[in-house]
Amino acid sequence: MKTILVIGAGRSSSSLIQYLLDHATEGKWVLKVGDVDEKNAIARVGGHPSGSGFRFDITNAAQREKEISNAVLVVSMLPASMHGAVASDCVRLGKHLVTCSYVSDEMRALDAEAKLKNIILLNECGLDPGIDHMSAMQIIDRIKNAGGEMKAFYSYCGGLVAPESNDNPWGYKFSWNPRNVILAGQGTAQFIENGNYKYLPYSRVFGQATTINVDGMGAFDAYANRDSLSYRAVYGIENIPTMLRGTLRMPGFCKAWNAFVQLGWTDDTWKIHNANKLSYSQLIESFLPAGKDSIKERLAKFLGENIESDVMKKLEWLGIFSDEKTKLTEATPAQILQDLLERKWLLKPGDKDMIVMQHRFEYTLNGKKHRVISSLVVKGENEIHTAMAKTVGIPAAIAVKRILSGEIKRTGICVPVTNDIYEPILKELESFGVRFEEKEEILNSLETIAE
Repeated sequence: MKTILVIGAGRSSSSLIQYLLDHATEGKWVLKVGDVDEKNAIARVGGHPSGSGFRFDITNAAQREKEISNAVLVVSMLPASMHGAVASDCVRLGKHLVTCSYVSDEMRALDAEAKLKNIILLNECGLDPGIDHMSAMQIIDRIKNAGGEMKAFYSYCGGLVAPESNDNPWGYKFSWNPRNVILAGQGTAQFIENGNYKYLPYSRVFGQATTINVDGMGAFDAYANRDSLSYRAVYGIENIPTMLRGTLRMPGFCKAWNAFVQLGWTDDTWKIHNANKLSYSQLIESFLPAGKDSIKERLAKFLGENIESDVMKKLEWLGIFSDEKTKLTEATPAQILQDLLERKWLLKPGDKDMIVMQHRFEYTLNGKKHRVISSLVVKGENEIHTAMAKTVGIPAAIAVKRILSGEIKRTGICVPVTNDIYEPILKELESFGVRFEEKEEILNSLETIAE
């Protein structure tokens, strides 16, 4: 029997673990799930005879080496910053690795050695990154094979709360790593538009959100991701005049979130000492210019908002004007905000989340301008078996199955942008309800190709 080691049993791991357990007998493998919280790891396995959960400490080099040595393949569901040590051990010990995170420079440096060891380090095989790459490349390859020339590509994805579970003014609940949500957008967004490079510093990203409409779902806020430029080469569309990748949120979210950005509450670079001695209102006050007006009035003035605006109502709903003490003693502003939001944006029992993705392709073919819009909407079952867990975990799990069966033969650093990887994964995902709807039209002569 082959041993698969899954490291990390957090919010996005449930569907991956269930898939691997469901195919354990057929694949002749056993599954070991390690997590810093042993109870969480055991709960994810759920007593399945082909699996076991145990406490795993990623910083324990001896334990890490022992567990990786005993596996044929490792799936790291850890935060991206923790993949490095796992990847290094996997390469040294000759073990395959699958992650759902972006390829880091640290990971990329292992490419040559991984090829020498005849192992694959498959990254970006989740939702975003993951399904976004696979579904985009499927259509880009189709356009190029037909002789079309890509002129514009827009891609948006959001992990949201389903309408039937949307009971707060932000229209948001956590279905994945909260820290990533708090720190989202930091850095400078880079994209290309009509042949011109565009740069949006973090201080402007949320203030310059646009509106995207998705058939059957209505309008969403959309803000630019940090790096859209590097994927021109990855997708084989280096000369495309317009390319932008972005994130979706419910309408009004970005303007309200921008209040925290402007205040400095998403800053994770310094700590507030004895923060637990401050109430949320006192903490807000400490970030505002002095004045005689109330804290709420001064914040509204600082933000350029009417005191009764939707932005102010969203902020007030979070309790930031209350006398409740903050919960953390030594913490960055971002950590304090995360602690508050984890209680306010919690998926309650029975709540459903929702994934929304939309690609827009614009190209020329036989002298005509074409537009393809490809959309995906997936809803979760409950607060455990979420749409996020399904769309992040199952693509990775299918890849694991295909690596171990020998159907994926590539070695070294890989992302799922080649048809030998993406076609079978997308096909199997349809059986789980992960299916894109396409709409194509020929643009009339009055429309610009990157409109």
